[in-house]
Amino acid sequence: MKNEILDVLIVGAGLSGIGAAVHLSKRCPGKNFAIVEGRERLGGTWDLFRYPGIRSDSDMYTLGYNFKPWTARKAIADAPTILTYLRETVEEYGLEEHIRYERKVTDASWSSETARWTVSLIHGDGTTSEIECNFLFMCSGYYSYKGGYKPDFKGQDEFAGPIIHPQEWPEDLDYAGKKVVVIGSGATAVTLVPSMAETAEHVTMLQRSPTYIVSRPAEDKFALALRKFLPSKLAYGVTRWRNVLYQLFTFNLARSKPAGFKKTLLDMVREEMGEGVDMKHFTPSYNPWDQRLCLVPDSDLFRSLKSGKASIVTDHIERFVSDGILLKSGEKIEADIIITATGLQLVNGGHTAFKIDGDPVHFGSRFNYKGVMFSDVPNLAMTFGYTNASWTLKADLTSEYICRLINLMDRKDAQIAYPHPTDPESMVPETIVDFSSGYIERAAADLPKQGQKKPWRLNQNYAKDIINLRHRTVDDGVMVFAKAGSKSVDLEQKGQKKEAVAA
Repeated sequence: MKNEILDVLIVGAGLSGIGAAVHLSKRCPGKNFAIVEGRERLGGTWDLFRYPGIRSDSDMYTLGYNFKPWTARKAIADAPTILTYLRETVEEYGLEEHIRYERKVTDASWSSETARWTVSLIHGDGTTSEIECNFLFMCSGYYSYKGGYKPDFKGQDEFAGPIIHPQEWPEDLDYAGKKVVVIGSGATAVTLVPSMAETAEHVTMLQRSPTYIVSRPAEDKFALALRKFLPSKLAYGVTRWRNVLYQLFTFNLARSKPAGFKKTLLDMVREEMGEGVDMKHFTPSYNPWDQRLCLVPDSDLFRSLKSGKASIVTDHIERFVSDGILLKSGEKIEADIIITATGLQLVNGGHTAFKIDGDPVHFGSRFNYKGVMFSDVPNLAMTFGYTNASWTLKADLTSEYICRLINLMDRKDAQIAYPHPTDPESMVPETIVDFSSGYIERAAADLPKQGQKKPWRLNQNYAKDIINLRHRTVDDGVMVFAKAGSKSVDLEQKGQKKEAVAA
């Protein structure tokens, strides 16, 4: 049986993949495409995670698509509402016929001779198949769906109760009237604690170090007021830009005046918790936005702490014991259930094994191009959102850029496109993300690098990326265009092969 041949294959039916399909159908209407999704349902993150209270950690006016207004009341939305939004998008744009569920990508092999990727898939029933495509668009997210990060805690086999990572939440977990310890201080932990505290006997957030926590209303009164006077699309656009500009302002302020910004954040916590609060639980050792801020809607975490239904302990774990956790300080926290909200396992392009003309691709030895493609890797794009803003802002721009590239390839009658470094002196590798979060640091060796100059340097700025990805010329002297059978890719890959082996 011959393989199916597509113009574009999109991997992942989550927020990024569905958005990419919409942009492709609107901007490249003549292209045939499909979305392959490893799971049996769409939604990605918003369907995979089932822990109590799961919600967006940024506002939906920026996490929503630029082509579809967010019309629900809450700006900080729960997973079921986000899934409804995604299903509406699929229905409105007729995407269901393009999605193939239970198709997990295992390998992707590029042939310069045919100018195609051959993508190997394993189906839900264990059978396998292949799809060939001219352009491969990875929208599979940035973390492993196989499981989260699980530190090896001493004595964890001795604990009598369940130990659960939020990525693998059991549907039948009964925590009513139980003592729960949530290990972690990130977005997942600050979501779980107030939600579980509603029915648990007590919930303790055990953190090794604090995170900056900011409260904001779940509903955006400005946005809701605008809807009364303006058409929904216009009201959405105004709110979206207001929130984008506010985020850019606060991020730049935090980086330029970290001491003053830190004081403001901590003063906000004191106002929430009262003057008797022990600020050691809310004062990180790093500056604001060296890691992502944690957003809590309507002060829910602070209310749980003040009610006594929840508490924070800042200490290091000595070991697990049968009835809880023994800390370095000698204190013991009793627990019936332990939740390890210890983070994600970052992966680049899922767990796909990539090859170019038979040579393995090691992304840790490649340079990221405009936050979209990779040095000397043909016809491949990956969506990777912002660390300091909503994921979808970058996802939309990435999709727009790829559509521009595909259309330009058609006009040039080129079947191959890849970015190639033209200024070797500026290609001294640096970490791609200026972030100190553990999940970034753990995966640093496998992530692509950035250079000293554009277009090899990543923007963490939506306004700049609008210019960079939507308006600047695609044919910039760095992007190479070639026909099928061209040997240019093969020759440049040989120069990369030694780096890959060394890495």
